[in-house]
Amino acid sequence: MATKKTLKIIKDDPWLKPFSEAISGRYEEAIRKEKQLAGDGSLRDFANAHNYYGLHRAKNGRWILREWAPNATKIYMVGDMNSWTECDPFKLKPTNDGNWELSLPPHALQHGQLFKLHIHWNGGWGERIPAYARRVVQDDKTGIFSAQVWNPEPYRFRVSDFKPRTHPLLIYECHIGMAQNKEAVGTYEEFRVNILPRIAAGGYNAIQIMAIQEHPYYGSFGYHVSSFFAPSSRFGTPEELKHLIDDAHSMGIAVIMDIVHSHAVKNEVEGLGRFDGTPDLYFYGDGKREHPAWDSLCFDYGKDQVINFLLSNCKYWLEEFRFDGFRFDGVTSMLYYNHGLGQAFGSYDDYYNGNQDTNAITYLTLANKLIHEINPHAITIAEEMSGMPGLARKVKDGGMGFDYRMAMGIPDFWIKTIKEAKDEDWKPSSIFWELTNRRADEKTISYAESHDQALVGDKTIIFRLIDKEMYWHMMVGDDNDVVARGLALHKIIRLVTLATINGGYLNFMGNEWGHPEWIDFPRQGNGWGYKYARRQWDLVDREDLKYRFLNAFDSQIMHLVGGKRRFESLPVRKLWDKDDDQVLAFMRGDLVFVFNFNPTHSFSDYGFLAPAGKYVGVLDSDQPEFGGYGNIDESVEHFTSPDPLYDKEGLGWLKLYLPARAAMVLRLKK
Repeated sequence: MATKKTLKIIKDDPWLKPFSEAISGRYEEAIRKEKQLAGDGSLRDFANAHNYYGLHRAKNGRWILREWAPNATKIYMVGDMNSWTECDPFKLKPTNDGNWELSLPPHALQHGQLFKLHIHWNGGWGERIPAYARRVVQDDKTGIFSAQVWNPEPYRFRVSDFKPRTHPLLIYECHIGMAQNKEAVGTYEEFRVNILPRIAAGGYNAIQIMAIQEHPYYGSFGYHVSSFFAPSSRFGTPEELKHLIDDAHSMGIAVIMDIVHSHAVKNEVEGLGRFDGTPDLYFYGDGKREHPAWDSLCFDYGKDQVINFLLSNCKYWLEEFRFDGFRFDGVTSMLYYNHGLGQAFGSYDDYYNGNQDTNAITYLTLANKLIHEINPHAITIAEEMSGMPGLARKVKDGGMGFDYRMAMGIPDFWIKTIKEAKDEDWKPSSIFWELTNRRADEKTISYAESHDQALVGDKTIIFRLIDKEMYWHMMVGDDNDVVARGLALHKIIRLVTLATINGGYLNFMGNEWGHPEWIDFPRQGNGWGYKYARRQWDLVDREDLKYRFLNAFDSQIMHLVGGKRRFESLPVRKLWDKDDDQVLAFMRGDLVFVFNFNPTHSFSDYGFLAPAGKYVGVLDSDQPEFGGYGNIDESVEHFTSPDPLYDKEGLGWLKLYLPARAAMVLRLKK
């Protein structure tokens, strides 16, 4: 009997050997499922449900509408074209395998007309939006959503064969609707014209856009999706979204979509819940149907039609809109039957205890294979907090195929440190360990904070540091100790997080310059107002406010790291840490990063061992242009002092002036 080949993920991590059967099993199941679905073809050939279902214009000009509704007894297309009444010319016919079809002459439908489906089943009927609708709009007065006939002149992309710059990947997380200064919903066009240039100037090479898939409730932040193939019309048209992506590509900016395949909105009229009268068409039909924490529905990844729906969804966004990849939301929830709720994940046993949803793991593996088959340069990121090994390993090695996983423990660490530790108790050794404690074989996206930390009920880093003083002491020239501390720590927290990445870095829009207050979408509790669902760009643009200092610093560190080819792959070599002094120093390539977290003590001629040679200042957080005091003279060249004990190792003593609560970057000159 032939011995099974040991997967590389197990060879690389001997601690996984006791679980080799489970890991090999999930790998083999993904291979088996791919073969079953694609046969002798490819996943790319298989994932074409979006080109079959939904409303399409055939080459002969006729309109074809198809839906999958096995439990239906009758289906009618109703809308502007027939005064919203059921009539035989717009009655779909059953074909096979639960599919229904309607063929209409070219003149039967007009661009812009609204429509829905009336789906009948034994014992009832319901009004539904087609599952594969590509354009869904909401009536301003009634709030009712409808599908829309959409047949404009095709958008012609100007940029072809775009390849993201991912070495390193510097992500600007953003939300179209709240990206504007006005107290209203922003648009794709406003974002393209007003915000993209800011992002490019800031040194970011990717944007991660939230809330693209249509969702009934704006305040869900886009996480309760109803129409998976429709870009949210509250921001504009599909063509305007394509223009935004095209312009981003022309600026060298990759566009990553925050895709939600972990759950769906419970709504039945707007969404997929009981689409054909049954609870288990797209979702589980038992106790696993409803997510216990999110008030949403959980997909049944064991159904071929569901896998086809979701894989086709990935392909659609990649090919139709030319997104450069996806950040998959809620991956932890998908991996485990208990959604990872109330589980500590303290050892490898917790990942292989029978709680894993093999069907979901298979889907994620196939999704990654498909995405990279369509675009070998695509970017996939998993939002996952349990630490499941192999998530960001290649499928052929026994992994699930993601390119990156979110380092979700880092923002938690910063929040805990700021909330619970006095300034004099911040320990550089702990900071360095937390920022570099990761699987060596998987790339991560590091971040100090994302949109999660900005929502009502939580606080951004700047608001935790400065709080109410932001309202009174952010004027340039107002020398306030609380604000000075906040600005200093905000800068060095971001720099040390960025400087230790092993894959990429992420920032939520506005947080780079310390956007005040929180995010709160319109709801009954705030009078349906937009005051906190926007970004106040006028604050950072004002010369008389200190926000511009943080913005200037963020831009400098982005350009510094982004300009260093494959920075994320350079070894992080710790040179020094001393908790008593609160000083940390490490080296990547020819760059030395030095941090003095001490709140009160500045050090003269502070020495630590570094590669012998001459060092020049590249950047320091204490410069006046960054809101500092100018205590460091960057024009001074630093030469290491020889030490006979370390000459053979090529080391010498690098002695520096280190102001309190400051960071500096030096470059070794050969």
